[in-house]
Amino acid sequence: QVQLVESGGGLVQPGGSLRLSCVVSGSIFRLNDMDWYRQTPGKEREWVARISSGFTTNYVASVKGRFTISRDNAKRTVYLQMNSLKPEDTAVYYCKASLISTWGQGTQVTVSS
Repeated sequence: QVQLVESGGGLVQPGGSLRLSCVVSGSIFRLNDMDWYRQTPGKEREWVARISSGFTTNYVASVKGRFTISRDNAKRTVYLQMNSLKPEDTAVYYCKASLISTWGQGTQVTVSS
């Protein structure tokens, strides 16, 4: 069964860090480009970062220099290291695999003092 399971969210103060994880099952993980998205209530889901099957990375301008996406094909896992977090980073974060149509349940990140 195809499944994406995100974890690692939580409450953090501004300037803090979190590392999100997403484990993928039911697909040949190494062939997928992997993306992270985020969504806040009332807004469209926003693309945040991508790591290709060839390990090329791209970021939305607002997180460049603060977030790092990485992957471990042996563990079928993609990560999002988030540093220097800001209140505007508060959202539910989702991972997405390019060859899988379903989404995971997401993980909540709240940046607040």
